[in-house]
Amino acid sequence: MSAATAPAALVIGAGPAGLMAAEVLSAAGLPLTVAEQMPTAGRKFLMAGRSGLNLTMDTDAAAFAAVLDPVPALQAAIAAFGPAEVMAWARGLGQEVFTGSAGRVFPVAMKASPLLRAWLARLERRGVALRTRWRWTGWDGGAARFDTPQGPRAVPADLTVLACGGASWRRLGSDGAWTAHAGPVAPFAPANVGLAVEWSAHMARHFGRPVKGCALAAGPIATRGEFVISARGLEGSGIYTVSRAVRDGAPLTVDLCPDRPEADIRARLAAAKPGDSLSNRLRKALRLDPARLALLQEFGRPFPADLAPLLKALPIRHAGTRPLDEAISTAGGLRFDALDGLMLRDRLGVFAAGEMLDWEAPTGGYLITACLATGRAAALQALDHAGVPAPDLAAAPVARA
Repeated sequence: MSAATAPAALVIGAGPAGLMAAEVLSAAGLPLTVAEQMPTAGRKFLMAGRSGLNLTMDTDAAAFAAVLDPVPALQAAIAAFGPAEVMAWARGLGQEVFTGSAGRVFPVAMKASPLLRAWLARLERRGVALRTRWRWTGWDGGAARFDTPQGPRAVPADLTVLACGGASWRRLGSDGAWTAHAGPVAPFAPANVGLAVEWSAHMARHFGRPVKGCALAAGPIATRGEFVISARGLEGSGIYTVSRAVRDGAPLTVDLCPDRPEADIRARLAAAKPGDSLSNRLRKALRLDPARLALLQEFGRPFPADLAPLLKALPIRHAGTRPLDEAISTAGGLRFDALDGLMLRDRLGVFAAGEMLDWEAPTGGYLITACLATGRAAALQALDHAGVPAPDLAAAPVARA
């Protein structure tokens, strides 16, 4: 297929979903433009890598998919491009990976920038035109309109993949403004987000302190994970895991002694020296650290005569989730019933992928993997729609930044 006969393709959004769509479309030989409203590509991807880029989970595709929403298009995308494929893809970009705690997979470099550089370099070698500071403003017939540094532009395309992100982290490009041009949309809600707490004054000295050795429970979700006491409330992976259930109205409890049954807690407290203060008894008998003691003091008073049940299920009073723009990701977005697979029913030849779709996933590599998988699936469906053979992506040479 020559460039003169190949359908022109456009990808809007240069995050993981958009770049993966560009990977597939460019490998098929299509002339391709990627439009990104921010000054550089992959800004949220780079932010995710600041504390170690968790690409995926070291588990089989079925177990991985079971954690995600049971949406057929999403499930099919993961079945075709799951954890094993993500790890192979990263290695193909010259980034070796390893499995860390709890099965989380990271690049050996422990950051996103080397992988992103290699990825963008490979796309550039294929002739992909990356246009930055191009803000999508809607449609002009069969063309996509953009505000650009050079003024308004209309870009006609035979195939378009929308990968515009969700509605959190506005400063990184996910502002949800695309909803004016594509719909219908399920309302956005914060996902993987901290909780707002109006603390008593005594808690100020604990701000920034990590809380370890606890188990959290909300609705059907139970997890053991760390979190942090902050001036704004409670944050961290343990809180993010239960935030969906809390957002939906489930009460949150924390087990401060998850490795001890109630009977053991009672026996240890009964054996403590009678003259000791309660804080000393809890510290000595149960080895509660200052962070857990502070939470007990904040949320447990007035203390009951039998502390064991309270220590096993301390109710956390909060003011709901933190604002949408502080969330790691969002629920809601372009509804799947508006799509045929991943193609917009009311605009043939236009496909959608990534976080702009109406799905939700926990942290731990699920978000990035699902964005990559849906970007790939949208591009493959676009090629099929245009009658273009799918490329042999496994044959791509190893890229170096």
